[in-house]
Amino acid sequence: MTSSYETFFEKGSFAVVGNAARGSFPKLTYRGLKSMGKTVYPVDPSGKAVEGDESFPDLAALPGPVDAVVIEVPKEETRDWVERAADAGVRDVWIHMRRETPEALALAQERGLDLRFGTCAVMYVTPGFTYHAIHRGIMKLLRKY
Repeated sequence: MTSSYETFFEKGSFAVVGNAARGSFPKLTYRGLKSMGKTVYPVDPSGKAVEGDESFPDLAALPGPVDAVVIEVPKEETRDWVERAADAGVRDVWIHMRRETPEALALAQERGLDLRFGTCAVMYVTPGFTYHAIHRGIMKLLRKY
């Protein structure tokens, strides 16, 4: 049976949200989605290009709507990005592991978002045998994949 974590990546277009001014941009998630042939936009308020691609300061600046958002920002920014995703009409949101907060989770529930959290998005978008494949194997054994 396919999990809701796996079906998240069946969407066609994504925004990957990071903040390079406060930590590294989530390039592995960004690269993984691109390698899957997805339309993916980097959203980074620092304005730095990601993998040579123009980044956008906010979801409202994207050239069009996206089906899903992956949020990998410092915890204190997570709630605001969940709100921005909801305001932009994005229903499918993934909060990268250890970035969720009670406030962000409550807001996502209040706004009716289809939320994934508590695990690493990279293990779903990185093929082959890597550190993330080991993580993927462990999560499958624990039935948390």
